[in-house]
Amino acid sequence: MKLYYSPGACSLGIHVLLEEIGAPFELMLLNVRDGSNRKPEFLALNPKAKVPTLVTGDGRVLTEFPAIAVWLAHTHPKAELLETDPDTESLALEVMDYIVATVHMQGFTRIARPGNFTPTEADHAKVQARGREIYAEGMALLDRRLQGRDYVAGDRFSVADAALVFVENWAARAAYVLPANLAAHFARMKARQAVQRAFASEGLSL
Repeated sequence: MKLYYSPGACSLGIHVLLEEIGAPFELMLLNVRDGSNRKPEFLALNPKAKVPTLVTGDGRVLTEFPAIAVWLAHTHPKAELLETDPDTESLALEVMDYIVATVHMQGFTRIARPGNFTPTEADHAKVQARGREIYAEGMALLDRRLQGRDYVAGDRFSVADAALVFVENWAARAAYVLPANLAAHFARMKARQAVQRAFASEGLSL
């Protein structure tokens, strides 16, 4: 397998899952800041020009965080990354979708790339402020979800925890202090060897 990634981006969560699975994979660095994601060779793989992008062992291309995470869980059942009972599975998918679609795309993206939301540079600060509000609101909701829990869904690590890791890692860039439950969860995740390997491979500090 090949994972196209940008250091510290949402692809970090998929990187963590690959480390958890233990199957061989190759990291393919994609510098989105210099426009590498817009080059013809990458667009031929993923016309959406986004990471994460996973090329499977048989050459299929998978895109979008939830789809890749679920595929990895189902094709590597021994790793137990997704519970099979409908209630727990749907909870993990609900949280993962909320993290990606709202906390990340609506919140943090406004902070990191305000130009995506307004053509007027003078409005960037307002866009970023709204992004911090959305991010903080979402993280507070996730903190309440973790009350009395070690993991997002069920009693073990799942794909939803891998999604939560990458937005927890963005807290400092969002000028946000993780509340108690999220801070404990992030510390728990950083103690996992798979997370440590993923962070080290991407040159990120723990």
